[in-house]
Amino acid sequence: MTIANFQNGRRLLLGITGGIAAYKAAELARLLIQDSIEVQTVMTESACHFVGPTTLQALTGKPVYTQLWDDSINNSMAHIDLSRMADIILVAPASADFIAKIAHGLADDLLSTLCLARNCPLMVAPAMNRQMLENPATQRNLTTLQKDNIAILGPAHGIQACGESGMGRMLEPHELVEAVQNFFQPKSLQGKRVLITAGPTFEAIDAVRGIINLSSGKMGHAIAQAALEAGAEVTLISGPVCLTYPAVKKLIPVTSANDMLAAVKNEVSFNDIFISVAAVADYRPAISHTQKIKKSDNNLALELVPNPDILQYVANLPNRPFCVGFAAETENIDQNAESKRRKKNLPLLVANLAQEAMGADDSTLLLFDDNGKHALTKAPKIDQARCLIKYIATLYEQHHA
Repeated sequence: MTIANFQNGRRLLLGITGGIAAYKAAELARLLIQDSIEVQTVMTESACHFVGPTTLQALTGKPVYTQLWDDSINNSMAHIDLSRMADIILVAPASADFIAKIAHGLADDLLSTLCLARNCPLMVAPAMNRQMLENPATQRNLTTLQKDNIAILGPAHGIQACGESGMGRMLEPHELVEAVQNFFQPKSLQGKRVLITAGPTFEAIDAVRGIINLSSGKMGHAIAQAALEAGAEVTLISGPVCLTYPAVKKLIPVTSANDMLAAVKNEVSFNDIFISVAAVADYRPAISHTQKIKKSDNNLALELVPNPDILQYVANLPNRPFCVGFAAETENIDQNAESKRRKKNLPLLVANLAQEAMGADDSTLLLFDDNGKHALTKAPKIDQARCLIKYIATLYEQHHA
């Protein structure tokens, strides 16, 4: 037989590998089809021990392919035909073994072979025991996938089938569907290059101490992810955070405000849009001691000097990119935010209350531009980031019309 063509404009190949989370693939397929996304399923041999191909065939209305050498296919080229007919491939769950295969270009079954032969984007949703996830080999493999522009969805923290608790649970089906929906969204920043700063900066006092703030980097990283989804080529300059980095084109980890400024100077001329989300420390110690300052009974006085204003530097460039600033305020948010926007001559400034937003998963955003104030009611930061990116894309087009 020949492989049937997909019928509509949103086509997804769902790969399922071995693991207890494979049972979620049935619900995932159902939700995708409910959203008018056409689904073709490919399963590994191990996956068939956890969920039956008949279940997926009944849900998708399509035969489920499991074998690289399938005599029922006329040209024996399932790995080519299937990968060419999909707009995107989603592997959920993606086991540690399968992640290792695609990280190293191995192709010993149908799913790994078609992933290697694909000419469409690939998303993987890791699912495994927390120790397997934390193993240095798995972490190296995930880093390789990120460098190869493969989107990594999750994993999440929670109770695992083995009885342990920690990172390694596959994202829930509705979360994966949301990621797929975003892939199919219009690419409002297609062809644009976006530079984003995120996270806090750390200003060393001595070899073990320093000045830092409560920024988690979640908002900046969410904006980087949303810009990727909108089709942008993203460079992310991030201070020290405990987050999984989005699969950006270029990632530059930094520590201090001066480090961040140096990175921005090196990158800004290559970008169309600059989004300054980082919570850069306003001051740093005048002297940073190379050795640990020993504790004594006497008071310790620190002289602090101002850090450079990175956003002000970019906004004053003769050929500056489209600049978006952030302001974390604790009071008088409207007055302080609009004053900052006008002082730095920004087309858009995004403000929030620091005591509500820093470290939180949800936030309320206020957008200030030449047309006044616009509110984004409280929502998860990734949702806010997607709304913000759409707004930035609209303003960018207006400024360059």
